[in-house]
Amino acid sequence: MDFLPDSVNKLIEELSKLPGIGQKSAQRLAFHVLKNSDKNNNEFGEAVLKIKEGVFLCEICFALAQREICKICSDPGRDASILCVLENTMDMLAIEKTGEFRGLYHVLHGKISPLDGIGPEDIKMAEMFKRLTEPGSPIKEVILAMNPDLEGETTSLFIKKHLENLLPLRVTRIARGVPSGGSLEYSDDMTLIRALQGRQSI
Repeated sequence: MDFLPDSVNKLIEELSKLPGIGQKSAQRLAFHVLKNSDKNNNEFGEAVLKIKEGVFLCEICFALAQREICKICSDPGRDASILCVLENTMDMLAIEKTGEFRGLYHVLHGKISPLDGIGPEDIKMAEMFKRLTEPGSPIKEVILAMNPDLEGETTSLFIKKHLENLLPLRVTRIARGVPSGGSLEYSDDMTLIRALQGRQSI
């Protein structure tokens, strides 16, 4: 918008690049920042600038963590016999928020998508298979909690096929409480709880 100062237009432009933020939302956010006190804006800007400081990928599950091993992987109260496999940390946050799941996680950081040139070697697939096959692994069940879209189904089937010979390992997937084409991140707590409770062997 030509009549707005360049600094405001620039902020609107940058905010509109964020996922889920359209032009109108970006404008509202920019004007909110404009009305904010300098102190609040400085704190906000500092938080954005420092967001990557002290952020690690957990060496075991590959979720975002404050140290080399995340709090969940280092918690002796978690059930180490159940491993929930997810696409990203946001999905993990959604499941943790329900309070229903007490097992461990493995975050793939993506899903198999041949059309986008993403294969198993481009995500944390090999690391997952290593966890499952290392001597003395306590894992007895793998829950595939991929988002119910084409790429998620492809990824689930790939994992299932490669785990078929690892009996007595049980491979399940979350029930279809999550709608086809939906996203775990945006599912409500009860939907996720039902999906976990109604998981099925595949």
